[in-house]
Amino acid sequence: MSKWEETRLLAKIAQMYYIENLTQSEISKKLGIYRTTISRLLKKAREKGIVEIVIKSDFGECLELEKLLESKFSLKEAVVIPSTDEQNEIILKQMLGKAGAEYLKRIVKDGDVIGFAWGTTMAAVANALSDCNSISANIIPLVGGPGNIESEYHVNTIVSKVASAFKAKGHYLYAPAITAEKETKKAIMNDNNLRSILELWNKVNIAMVGIGAPIKSSNLIWSGYFGNKDIEFLKKVNAVGDICSRFYDINGNIINSDLNDRTIAIDLEKLRNIEYSIGVAESLEKVPSILGALNGRFINVLITTERTAKLLIELNNNM
Repeated sequence: MSKWEETRLLAKIAQMYYIENLTQSEISKKLGIYRTTISRLLKKAREKGIVEIVIKSDFGECLELEKLLESKFSLKEAVVIPSTDEQNEIILKQMLGKAGAEYLKRIVKDGDVIGFAWGTTMAAVANALSDCNSISANIIPLVGGPGNIESEYHVNTIVSKVASAFKAKGHYLYAPAITAEKETKKAIMNDNNLRSILELWNKVNIAMVGIGAPIKSSNLIWSGYFGNKDIEFLKKVNAVGDICSRFYDINGNIINSDLNDRTIAIDLEKLRNIEYSIGVAESLEKVPSILGALNGRFINVLITTERTAKLLIELNNNM
């Protein structure tokens, strides 16, 4: 076949497939060419530039950021929502919540054990759930919840809303995130009421968590949950973030301390090995926290904003 004839045939097949909307089988019958050959020629038409596929979307830059994040951090998926400097914290939180809710709706199925952390971002996800399919699943807390915060942000409230949205079974944890003494934690962990939650922590296959920046904006600081001694220790060991009230540094190393011994929450090591560990977070001050979580492999899905994604990639490139 001459070069001219090949080019003409490639253009003809592309015209029939992309413009006339014929199937590969229909083109095969019309032209008397094997269907497998049609598929190969369509691929060749793209390679030679006869066919150029252009995706027209306002999400173009976000999709590129998603691809870059997925590649750099070996993520199962990244979801980057458009953002501008003009958007305030409330709007961004609502956007994150909606993105988290839509992602969860896409992946859930019967038999799942779905765990949630607590805080404003998780509450935004729970509040954004609507038109959900009913599933036979268990919805559980991944961490205790302090009693001195607004009830909307408490882990049990969040679990209740998610369970209601999916018509699934909710389980509740009546314990603080961090106890004042190690002995108090031991007593709570040995209580029969906690046994079913501990068993479910070993079965969780979907975790949805916020990411805190403990020195500046952590939920724990915000709720006045620990004192100056704890804060000074976190600074000393270069803690950059927390997930489920468990702390780590920029390289993803877990910080073991007296705080850890007093924490009632799923272990970070477990998050490394579950099917979906979804981190939902954004903001300038949380960029190191998110990077530490990615380096530690505590999350394999990241939902964030365009602005945060750019800063995250920049920080990683500069390290």
